[in-house]
Amino acid sequence: MSVKEWPVSERPREKLQTQGAEYLSDAELLAILLGSGSQGQDVVSFARRLLSNFGGIGALLTATQEQLLACSGIGPARVNQLQVVMELSRRYLKWQLERSDGFTEPSMVKDYLIAQLRHQGREVFAILLLDSQHRLLRYEELFQGTINAAPVYPREVIKLVMQYNAAAVILAHNHPSGVAEPSQADQRVTERVKKALTLIDVALLDHFVVGAGDPISFAERGLL
Repeated sequence: MSVKEWPVSERPREKLQTQGAEYLSDAELLAILLGSGSQGQDVVSFARRLLSNFGGIGALLTATQEQLLACSGIGPARVNQLQVVMELSRRYLKWQLERSDGFTEPSMVKDYLIAQLRHQGREVFAILLLDSQHRLLRYEELFQGTINAAPVYPREVIKLVMQYNAAAVILAHNHPSGVAEPSQADQRVTERVKKALTLIDVALLDHFVVGAGDPISFAERGLL
């Protein structure tokens, strides 16, 4: 049975119009975005299958193009749709952090970093540069590859801090393995960067490690 044959009160688009987006499930919202089903499945069933296959809306939206195309019913056009939604989400979070005291809310920072880093297939070391009100000035991905204690990290961080006249810094990197537990190398790099920033009177507020679950905060762990 197609969605058009469902009772009007159960159709996603009609529910959106009468109740509002917040009352729709992830599958119903995704169904509206996709527009049609696949291989004899109505669009809501198709959306539920996608969410089940990927393990939820977050994993679906941060999946790579190759992972999406490997899923039955998804072609280049639908990959583009999902990529656009994810990019709009990133830009909305960035806009919030730029215009408000977003960094007083750790959950917002974590959401932003998840959107930026969780989908990366390689380890990425990034920096968030903040103004004196702790608003976001710049997000920059500095390096790819395994983190180590090489002095290049403090040098490159200081260069960006001076370029954007930042008053504070947050470090972040991902663990593609999914295990976000900070390593000894992570802690050594953090300490080196912190010491370098202290010399120019710039605060290191935190260092987040992004894995499969909730990002780990060095500040919350007492590691700064």
